[in-house]
Amino acid sequence: MTDDIAPPPSGRRYRGRIWTRRFAAVALTLLAFAAVVSPPANAVVLWHPKPAVLPTPWTALVGPDNALPDYPRPQMTRTAWLNLNGVWGYLGRSGGTVLAGPPPPAAYGEQILVPYPVESALSGIARHDDEMWYRKIVKLPSTWLGQHVLLHFGAVDQIATVWVNNKQVAHHEGGYTEFSVDITDALRGPGAQEITVRVQDRNDANPFPIGKQRNSPKGLFYTGASGIWQTVWMEPVNATFINKLDISTDLTSMSVTPRVAGTRGQRVVAFASEPGGRVVAVGSAGAGDTMRLPIRNPHLWTPDDPHLYDLQVALVNSTGKVVDAVSSYAGLRTIGVMPDPRGRPRIALNNRITFLHGPLDQGYWPDGIYTAPTDEALKSDLTRIKELGMNFVRKHGKVEPARWYYWADKLGLMVWQDMPALAVSLAIPVGPAPEPSPSAKANFEKELLAMIDQLRSVTSIVGWVPFNEGWGEFDAARIAGVVKTADPTRMVDANSGVNCCKSRGDTLAGDIYDDHTYVGPGEPQIHDDLMKMHSKGPVPVDNRVRVDGEYGGLGLVLDGNRWPGRPEAYEMAASPARLTDRYVQVSRRLADIVRRTGLSAAIYTQTTDVENEVNGFLSYDRWQVKMPIPVVAECNRAVIAAGTPGMAPADVSR
Repeated sequence: MTDDIAPPPSGRRYRGRIWTRRFAAVALTLLAFAAVVSPPANAVVLWHPKPAVLPTPWTALVGPDNALPDYPRPQMTRTAWLNLNGVWGYLGRSGGTVLAGPPPPAAYGEQILVPYPVESALSGIARHDDEMWYRKIVKLPSTWLGQHVLLHFGAVDQIATVWVNNKQVAHHEGGYTEFSVDITDALRGPGAQEITVRVQDRNDANPFPIGKQRNSPKGLFYTGASGIWQTVWMEPVNATFINKLDISTDLTSMSVTPRVAGTRGQRVVAFASEPGGRVVAVGSAGAGDTMRLPIRNPHLWTPDDPHLYDLQVALVNSTGKVVDAVSSYAGLRTIGVMPDPRGRPRIALNNRITFLHGPLDQGYWPDGIYTAPTDEALKSDLTRIKELGMNFVRKHGKVEPARWYYWADKLGLMVWQDMPALAVSLAIPVGPAPEPSPSAKANFEKELLAMIDQLRSVTSIVGWVPFNEGWGEFDAARIAGVVKTADPTRMVDANSGVNCCKSRGDTLAGDIYDDHTYVGPGEPQIHDDLMKMHSKGPVPVDNRVRVDGEYGGLGLVLDGNRWPGRPEAYEMAASPARLTDRYVQVSRRLADIVRRTGLSAAIYTQTTDVENEVNGFLSYDRWQVKMPIPVVAECNRAVIAAGTPGMAPADVSR
């Protein structure tokens, strides 16, 4: 049987109400009807959601007053901030010459709900425009007078130019990384301020990383997500302030490097504490220097026990006055490679061999595309992965908002983070594609390094994946070295699915040999073969760990919970019972492979259905789980136990 998902607990505005799927669909239909009634001439079309093809349990909870209201940057918080999500004026254009500057206010004939992509139902636009203009009037709190004001964008796809009061203040390229700007010099005193954003996005027609987005979605490529798709917000700071925290940890300490903007000469003080408030470490250093905070009786972070220490960091001037203060957190953990009793290289968390087992996770939503409708929805997929007995997730072809990584840290899931791929033609599905253009290569490498820098303090991330199946691949060995140099504390999977598709072949680079096998699971034999060859001649021994980077893809069509079009999977099951039987069979085979070969990780395709792909644990709309959770969880725990010495095996008999 499939398991129905009850609607999630809702916010204060909706407390006490029960939102059923049928009621949500009716409500959206009525709102959509209101949206298409012809407005008077020259009137602005007010925001209404468009009807979602598949409403999720959270679709009907989204409105102008609660569009992702949660603090967007959990690893560096301040108390004063202003969320700019909500209704903005909108003008969409395609074709012709791009407007060089902001159009007049009367040109914004529609309204859009930020931060939902323009193609999404929740945005209220539900179409693609190559050129997108956003406009909002903001009144700053009077308490911010005399301070500097920072304007932050979580992510804008693909090219963003920002004006404040008709003065250009920022230009950013790349759809997956955050950017900020000090807008103080463009403000008009304490009154209303006009913010205008121009976004240019031609999706796979532009030389930027795009992941799975396509102008013509089909099969394993999906609907594009253009424009502002993560939270927009403002905060006041002093002229000198903490701009970023870089945090790294080992098994006994954390190292904190505050990046400071403004004048120098200040000192930085940091306090690490238990969640209850007991201080466990104190450190001090010059602004921009690294502080090491040794922690006595350290409590390590693991998926079974995701312990996080609170962190307070203060910037202090020469008179002892606190100039700036931020709050953060971190977990103590290490990731690396160590030999098992047979000498095979294995992944080790905190110096203990640990098998990594989890799903391929695309992060798509039928109502918000790239943007989860609510924070509870964002958290829900990770909660389900934990309930399914897994300890790991591969974030595939997308960079998530900071709150997704916060929930992975809090819930206890190790993460491999993909770099979204450049566009590649699959007209010829097997064999290397032409190399990307020089501009595409430059954009890819720039955004790759920006992604690593942005996420380097996330506890749950234990590996980077720069390429997948050779899509947009170039200089794979060099790029793996660039990633390792940028972050030597994590593992590098140079090319997930090196045996597959558009791959240019194994370069022996990185820490991981990763092949894909559908339905599988596969048995990568690269180590054994190379070691045998080494005994006969001067062939380098491969010391990388082996992983099955994608397997499974077992499908089930749920007629009431599916995307329109032809459903696809690597193997179809006729019923939930048959799907469950096949999952048990595949899991037993995987556990046997792990025991025999020393496999270090396995990644099942996938968390949810995505558009026409129907091979998820969950339906695309998240209303149904396709298999009984206890059965699946028992299988997954058995696989983890098979690859984790000292862990009690689970019984997968039915």
